[in-house]
Amino acid sequence: MEIQEDVVIVGAGVAGLATSVGLYRLGIRSLVLESAESLRVTGFAFGFWSNAWRALEALGVADELREKHHRLLGYVSTSTATGLQVSEMKFLSVAGRSQEARCVNRRILLETLEKELPRETIRFSSKLVGIQVDGPKKSLLLADGTIVKARVVIGADGVNSVVSKFLGLSKPVSSGRYAIRAFIDFEDGHGFEANMMLFLGDGMRYGIVPVDDHSIYWFCTYTPSSRDEQEMEHDPAKMKEFVLSKLGNVTEKVKQVFEKTDLKNIICTELILRHPWELLWSNICKDNVCVIGDGLHPMTPDIGQGACCALEDSVVLARCLGKALKEKDGFERTRRELEEFVRERRWRSFEIITLAYLVGRVQQGGGIVMNFLRDKFLAKLMLDLAFTRTGYDCGKLT
Repeated sequence: MEIQEDVVIVGAGVAGLATSVGLYRLGIRSLVLESAESLRVTGFAFGFWSNAWRALEALGVADELREKHHRLLGYVSTSTATGLQVSEMKFLSVAGRSQEARCVNRRILLETLEKELPRETIRFSSKLVGIQVDGPKKSLLLADGTIVKARVVIGADGVNSVVSKFLGLSKPVSSGRYAIRAFIDFEDGHGFEANMMLFLGDGMRYGIVPVDDHSIYWFCTYTPSSRDEQEMEHDPAKMKEFVLSKLGNVTEKVKQVFEKTDLKNIICTELILRHPWELLWSNICKDNVCVIGDGLHPMTPDIGQGACCALEDSVVLARCLGKALKEKDGFERTRRELEEFVRERRWRSFEIITLAYLVGRVQQGGGIVMNFLRDKFLAKLMLDLAFTRTGYDCGKLT
């Protein structure tokens, strides 16, 4: 079977659905190809900062999401070695501006974006296996034998992106670290204030983030010191046991969050990233093909900007393409607008990947000297640097 489409987006994650919504707001239809049978909700939640909320406002879904997620008041950072607070910040005034931060449920986010699109926009069970040049168009080869011919191809297909490979980008590399992520619902409420709680120790970092009155998202990043720690990503029981053994000097209330988490709500993944300097000379777009989201800028989660940057990508790309796709024969105009997208996003992606990596190294570093410097000086400095990057404004769709 052969299908003809103007715009094809590969991947129905945050970047893919947000871009489709942005184009739809501009009167441009797109087809979204998703390899899974339904929306993927693995990962549980995202930290969304002010820059993400500006993008969600541009897409017209911010208020609906705000109603379902608590605004975080600030963060408290604690040393697991001493149990003492090492830094604190209120989000009402960060770098001279009010900071809007919320922990957003992934399922709610994706369903909210999907609801904004016409039916049949997303084609599930549609795995992309190859791309062929077909004159000015591109032919997308799917695993079921379908061929989709597209005027514009947008790769939002994650860290193992087929579109990134077509553009010549290298595979992301390991950071040498892993992340355990989990989600827990307390039927009678969790009783925590709306603060992000970070716990920094010798060689690991974990946090607790309230989503609403009942739900909590927690995470733990660590550098494996043995083969068992490296290979426990398929065993939730071992993950839970590992985290509980590393909590350090914390309150019983904090311990209860980890102890009561159901095993089916715990996952572990290796943390990977793209070498930031690769973005300075590699192709982010080629003719009428481009890549966004994790396919463009996979990064470690240490400053909570992965999904935020994906939303920025979506708004900027929709705005650029909206100028070109209403022309009947706009291949040259499309190419120019994609190059404009690259100019806007190349350096932003470079700095966020770099900063996330550095913050993670400082927060998770081990040794007496690093522990002292982090607890006394570096923890707050690194977070201050991260928060200044949330002032970025991706702009409106038009």
